[in-house]
Amino acid sequence: MALVEQSAFRNPGFPLKDWHRRVYAQLDERLHQPSAFPCTFSQNAYRRELVQFSFVETFDKAGIDAFTSDILAYTTEARTWDGQVNTAKPLIVAFSLKVAQFDTLEAYHAFGWSALQKLHENDPEDWPADVSHNPHEPFWSMCFDRMQLFVNMSAPLHKVRKSRNLGDHLLFIVNPRERFDIVAGNTPVGRNVRANIRRRVEAYDGVPHCHQLGSYQAGEIEWWQYGIIEENADRTDQCPFKFQKKTETI
Repeated sequence: MALVEQSAFRNPGFPLKDWHRRVYAQLDERLHQPSAFPCTFSQNAYRRELVQFSFVETFDKAGIDAFTSDILAYTTEARTWDGQVNTAKPLIVAFSLKVAQFDTLEAYHAFGWSALQKLHENDPEDWPADVSHNPHEPFWSMCFDRMQLFVNMSAPLHKVRKSRNLGDHLLFIVNPRERFDIVAGNTPVGRNVRANIRRRVEAYDGVPHCHQLGSYQAGEIEWWQYGIIEENADRTDQCPFKFQKKTETI
């Protein structure tokens, strides 16, 4: 299945599985207006029916190939973005329960990183020369098709960070990372936007926001922000992502 546009869920004849519609219904519960969900950009995209969906049915070669193809379709279209907030399309990647259903939050995050590793290994393009290969260095981000991506991992076992729990399935909310430089960059206006969203996160979750939430442009570590922890604590864990240089063919 290719990328699914949000408007397809209003069409009862569109060929969607029951679990696809459940993912959408649970997202609707959180984003349908009026909503206290903290990410105003998500609310805006949802209201305008800009959200795109990829459904990962299996994690064998066919499933991974389909996942990779969907991300490639997304990055290809994202390059045509006109720079306006009201036209920015986020991508939600939903993993079936057959693929990702675990007993711990750590297991969900570990699987999420294994999926990003597979994506990297199937990348048709070289890693951008100006992006570090090491997730523990400043200015690293996940890259695919020579595009930097921010990947929010939302999982059903987030009990404290309720803003990272969007229902029964593991979801990736994917955006080109550089969009955040435009709408919430390291400028007075951008810092204001981030501060407002973090205040909303604290109100929604009922706890102070995660220590690791930061700013890419300020050189703060990015990978910890993909899959956040429940505790307000420092982190010393190592990122499971392993950069692999593409094999050159002659």
